[in-house]
Amino acid sequence: MRRITSTGKCCFCGGTFSKRTMGRHLNSCKQRKHLMEKMANGKTRILHLAVQGRYEPGYWMHLEVVADAKLKALDSFLRDVWLECCGHLSAFTIDDVRYNSDLDKDALFYSSFKEKSMNYKIGSVLRADMKFIHEYDFGTTTELALRVVSERTGKPVSKPIHIMARNDPPKIACMVCGKDATQVCAQCIWDGKGWLCDKCASDHECGEEMFLPVVNSPRVGMCGYEG
Repeated sequence: MRRITSTGKCCFCGGTFSKRTMGRHLNSCKQRKHLMEKMANGKTRILHLAVQGRYEPGYWMHLEVVADAKLKALDSFLRDVWLECCGHLSAFTIDDVRYNSDLDKDALFYSSFKEKSMNYKIGSVLRADMKFIHEYDFGTTTELALRVVSERTGKPVSKPIHIMARNDPPKIACMVCGKDATQVCAQCIWDGKGWLCDKCASDHECGEEMFLPVVNSPRVGMCGYEG
């Protein structure tokens, strides 16, 4: 219905590439290579993560994350960029172990269970080629699929977690007139419907209180998320 070739922008050179080719581009991007050469003298472990909506793969990012950053920092980053609406709980599932946002510290009580806090360094639980899951909101859940693409040693480009590439906003057509959708009905989205432009939204039977803005996030149309 709304599936087209997904494209995104490289944050180093500003070029536009398909989702399929972005990983290869990042490996060969001249601007990134030049920057990496300048940062090569550091000794920090840095992971390249690819992340996408588990059921909405048209939303995706490539991140660099320092291995000493904690899972709770990655959780906070994903919330800030893509997810946060009402302070819901969240969790990573890595190698069948669940790292939950509501466990501030690991108590002995949890030591015999496969549930821990997010107070673990990313480099201690992730390795190259590993795939894992992030869930936000255990009611209206948004799931993300993440993969460790590669690892390098050097200096971080800027912050402990930064975006190297991100998808362009998907083109979603109004289900009535075909123009660009700007609103989505939080009720009708469950049936794959409810994408509307401002004009057609005024006649939608569910009422304006059900509308959420169309935003560049896999959480679009969920709960009270407005971007």
